[in-house]
Amino acid sequence: MKKTIVTLCALAISMSALAQTPVYLDEAKPIEERVKDALGRMTLEEKVAMCHAQSKFSSPGVPRLGIPELWMSDGPHGVREEIQWGSWSNAAWTNDSCTAFPALTCLAATWNPQMAALYGKTVGEEARFREKDILLGPGVNIYRTPLNGRNFEYMGEDPYLASRMVVPYVQELQKNGVAACVKHYALNNQEKQRWNVDVRVSERAMREIYLPAFRAAVQEGGAWSIMGAYNKILGTHACHNDLTLNRILKGEWGFDGVVVSDWAGTHDTREAAMNGLDIEMGTDQRPDKGISQKNFRAQDCYLADDYLQMLRRGEVSEEALNDKAARILRLIFRTAMNTRKPFGNMDYEAHSRVARTIGGEGIVLMQNDPIPVPPKGMSIRYFIPIDVWEAPLLPIDPARYDKILVVGDNATRRLCMGGGSSELKVQHETSVLTAMKAKYGDKISYAKGYQAGKTMYGSVEEVKQSVVDQLRHEAVEAAREADLIVFVGGLNKNRFQDCEDGDRQSYDLPFGQNELLREMLDVNPRIVTVLVSGNAVRIPYPDRMPAILQSWYIGSELGPTVVDVLSGEVNPSGKLPFSFPARLEDCGAHAFGEIGYPGDGVKVEYREDVLVGYRWHDTKKTPALYPFGHGLSYTTFAYSKPALSAKTMTGEGTLTLTLSVTNTGECTGKEVVQLYIGDDKATVLRPVKELKGFQKLSLAPGESREVTFTITPDMLKYWSEEAHDWVSEPGRFTAYVGSSSTDIRGKVKFTLAPL
Repeated sequence: MKKTIVTLCALAISMSALAQTPVYLDEAKPIEERVKDALGRMTLEEKVAMCHAQSKFSSPGVPRLGIPELWMSDGPHGVREEIQWGSWSNAAWTNDSCTAFPALTCLAATWNPQMAALYGKTVGEEARFREKDILLGPGVNIYRTPLNGRNFEYMGEDPYLASRMVVPYVQELQKNGVAACVKHYALNNQEKQRWNVDVRVSERAMREIYLPAFRAAVQEGGAWSIMGAYNKILGTHACHNDLTLNRILKGEWGFDGVVVSDWAGTHDTREAAMNGLDIEMGTDQRPDKGISQKNFRAQDCYLADDYLQMLRRGEVSEEALNDKAARILRLIFRTAMNTRKPFGNMDYEAHSRVARTIGGEGIVLMQNDPIPVPPKGMSIRYFIPIDVWEAPLLPIDPARYDKILVVGDNATRRLCMGGGSSELKVQHETSVLTAMKAKYGDKISYAKGYQAGKTMYGSVEEVKQSVVDQLRHEAVEAAREADLIVFVGGLNKNRFQDCEDGDRQSYDLPFGQNELLREMLDVNPRIVTVLVSGNAVRIPYPDRMPAILQSWYIGSELGPTVVDVLSGEVNPSGKLPFSFPARLEDCGAHAFGEIGYPGDGVKVEYREDVLVGYRWHDTKKTPALYPFGHGLSYTTFAYSKPALSAKTMTGEGTLTLTLSVTNTGECTGKEVVQLYIGDDKATVLRPVKELKGFQKLSLAPGESREVTFTITPDMLKYWSEEAHDWVSEPGRFTAYVGSSSTDIRGKVKFTLAPL
């Protein structure tokens, strides 16, 4: 409300001082006319002022002309609580809570662009209600290593999947008059040494793996802003990098929006002035001037007083300044000065239903092996195991079990806290234990089993070994008497888990969970493991763990969403958006020693090149424990043999691939049909296959549906550094259709004819 009053007052003053309505105030005029008119009325000082922050989360407008400031907020999973004007302390408001939506790994795991559209629309409604002009998200950095502390904020290891999911998110978010600020551009694939590590990567890998989702967000999604990354790219910081910002983003891709620095991601006035940065945010330290402080001061920004003086001396281009100011004006007209945008809303009940729907589609059933259990309706107490009665533990039939033990710190932990800038002040958060009790009543008992310590951004509280031993002992003794155990483990948003500014220190499950699982399995094999994380973890005893559910950080509705799937009210349909290597060294980023990750303290070399994720596992014949695209269901699906419309693709023509999918089980379920294409014989290194299409189907028992994919020439291309363009080589290709990157149900070969 305060922002609205200030804006209206400034507008009234401006209107009264002018004889007629200026073009820039007339929303009926084309936006480029308005930008040109406003730019022509601004002084040099006013243009410079727009190029840097005025507070922690706002940048100035032009009060003299009635042009309002821009207000920004973290983040992609929900609108962050209000922060003080000049510090990171919270503002202690009482009306700034939000709905916590599932983390973007969970959204990617839905493999459903309709869910991405619903997500963007709904989080945009809350951002608009809170009068935000820019929402800092979504994130689309590629999952390169499972140790990256911020992987939970991104959309997985595959550029095609991330591209298809980010576009509808951006489009629907911006219909609320709130700009998406797609981040972190680019190659921000680790938090360790993130401030200055120099990423050495081939142009081909950059073009094929790390940039496509950003390109899709810009060219298809129409993103209005982009956030730069902290790291360097080929020697220059990403927030003022001529190659990535000027030549690729604004040049090749035609981006007409605003580049916003990550907070304190700016390091040099001249580079920031000339290399594509538009708005500098968060600068609170200036090593070149000996300034290091906790409170932000606008005049200390690189693009503030220093920039103005360089312009006055003619040391940097005023043309570049005009381009920055024009972009910022364009963004203001699209957001803060857009009187036609909706009002937004903060409907916690409705938005919680959306979060629960998205979470239910994103949960991945990774394992559900048969184990001796009672026939349906018979209690374990009266059961004598014989082979004929072997069945999966999931979904949970309450008639089979009188005593269900829930184990784990994550079963009660507030998981919306921590994580860095993604931390949320939620209106409510329902735990797994609370939801289990609501579903199964007095059948439920609880043992903590392990303790993760306090969530602290700067450090982690250590738990005494005596406490660890006692908690494990209590859980194991309770497990002896339980009919069924639901273990809720995984990671959390502590530092060195899934958290900003600190990568994981181990691929293993933390806090003694391996030992706890081993000892519980020794006394009772009927364990359902629910992993809460945004990253892959080393599964300690995969051959002994009958049921594993990957549940992600689901937000406000974590507990009810998990229980929906455990109980069978929701049939799991999520698919992994990244691979789960059996060992860390099976991951391409870790195959070349420290130079590949985390680097030598100066640089990190992406020696795996284009072989990221499943591309590495396939090509190097090092299978993942759980492959990209993997996810089971409580029903089963049969695929027919795929057929192509022709055996040869010529010129700019296309091929049509068709098949049918049938639900062969006993309940309705959803299946993600995945299309991969491989170049059978190339003159350059190419992966065995790459994802090029997917469709999610909902099928009733016995129902069949035809699936059609169109194969285009672009799907066959790779980036040629010699030609500096996308090229394809004539010859034989294979189209693979399957339920995961390794569960291939059919394949068909075709030929690309020479031009």
